[in-house]
Amino acid sequence: MTTTVDVTVLADLLRRAAKAEILPRFRRLGRDDVRAKSEATDLVTEADEQAERMIKAEAQRLWPDALFLGEESVAGEPTLLGRLADADLAIVVDPVDGTFNFAAGIPAFGVMASVISGGETIAGIIYDPMGDDWVMAEKGGGAWLRRPDGEAQRLRAAEPVALDQMVGMASTGYLPREKRAEVLGNLAKVRFLTNYRCAAHEYRTLAGGHVHYLMYNKLMPWDHLAGTLISQEAGAYAARFDGSSYLPQHLDGGLLIAPDKASWDVLRREVLTL
Repeated sequence: MTTTVDVTVLADLLRRAAKAEILPRFRRLGRDDVRAKSEATDLVTEADEQAERMIKAEAQRLWPDALFLGEESVAGEPTLLGRLADADLAIVVDPVDGTFNFAAGIPAFGVMASVISGGETIAGIIYDPMGDDWVMAEKGGGAWLRRPDGEAQRLRAAEPVALDQMVGMASTGYLPREKRAEVLGNLAKVRFLTNYRCAAHEYRTLAGGHVHYLMYNKLMPWDHLAGTLISQEAGAYAARFDGSSYLPQHLDGGLLIAPDKASWDVLRREVLTL
């Protein structure tokens, strides 16, 4: 059985799909090219569907033994999601992360993929179509910014700072209403709070050392597996809200990422109040 995926080949596949199916549609979507899924802000476009179709076909040709799990594939066949925990090898893809931005003509979106082996994430890729570069990590190999000309720069998370100096991003929309109000109030304790509506760019920003924390509640694998591994390989500390490790099969329990365990503990205590 095939047990490895060539991450550079997968990264190039994401780039080719972006150039063929995503960028030609940016700011050129017709009215019928955008549809709502679960709610008005949960969108899918022709770019999402066609890019995933291309990535899936090529991935299945290159790695026929791997389970392919894409956001749009799962939307059409939800039972696929339950196969991830037991898969010997899986490729998880978000064809357009930040679809809301993409559909609105905002150039903050990305293409993400992760490789799962034996129940753990072993590789993560975040491709930025607008900047034409990747942030990538393989387990144990560090996090890297790579460009098509071969240039590579190692990434490192920010140094720890006091709570009132922390700058970061929190997605609070999926917290229970009462908890959301509490957490938003507590976030007044940090220096700055923002949200790109695009996990791809949020993880890239943290891995590059530009922000000190990320916070999420809803955990779909295509949104967070690649970015969490990249963050950890850049030196950050990541765990679910209860302190447990984040694993590919987890869909809830929240996720908090910080420069180190001490910073994570402060955020959990002072912002999440857990």
